[in-house]
Amino acid sequence: MLALAFASFGVAAAEDAAAQPVAAVDQLPPGQEVSNTVIELAGWVVATRDSQGYPFAIMDKAAAQVLVFGGDGRLRGAAPGLFGSAIGDHTAPGIAGLALREIPGRDRTTPAGRFVGGFGPSSDAGRVLWVDYDSAVSIHPTATGVPAERRAQRLASPSPDDNRVSHGCINVSPDFYEGIMRPMFERGGVFYILPDTAPLAETFPEFVQSRGNAERDDGRRAPPASQ
Repeated sequence: MLALAFASFGVAAAEDAAAQPVAAVDQLPPGQEVSNTVIELAGWVVATRDSQGYPFAIMDKAAAQVLVFGGDGRLRGAAPGLFGSAIGDHTAPGIAGLALREIPGRDRTTPAGRFVGGFGPSSDAGRVLWVDYDSAVSIHPTATGVPAERRAQRLASPSPDDNRVSHGCINVSPDFYEGIMRPMFERGGVFYILPDTAPLAETFPEFVQSRGNAERDDGRRAPPASQ
């Protein structure tokens, strides 16, 4: 996948061109591309050391993609994910104290933003990978759960259109979770979730500002049209 390879090369080169390449696990559907926003955000995280050397993941809800990078900035894995059934980026007040069946449909969102998380205890699922403990958002391996939800089938489908089904948490395949997520985030990490509807400038203001500065710099360096 050209876009995926570009993301891996571009981010890795920014950190340590001399290091041996690490083969990334690619579970994305054949032909599915990674957006320029994801690629640019990954490069910005590495260039600014925004994750402070910790592993990080970028999650694109619209494309239903989860991309995982090591603390060295190298792409380690890319896979489809399941996200909140409700379109939106907010976290409803008090949602962490509700049982799943008590969460209104409109509030079953996966919030957007930058989150520092890691493994920790939960009240009903043992030790889980928390993205944001305060909003009760975590990453789980896909389980059978409610058969009617067909989560495994949704995850395996080639289109992201049916990947909005959870109460707000993120699901990935069991082998991606055990092979990539668990070892990478054993000591914690940073999670970047792109917004559904909120402006990108509100969700990641420093990143968007840097993009604007880069575009202005490119414009100043460009020769006049008459030359």
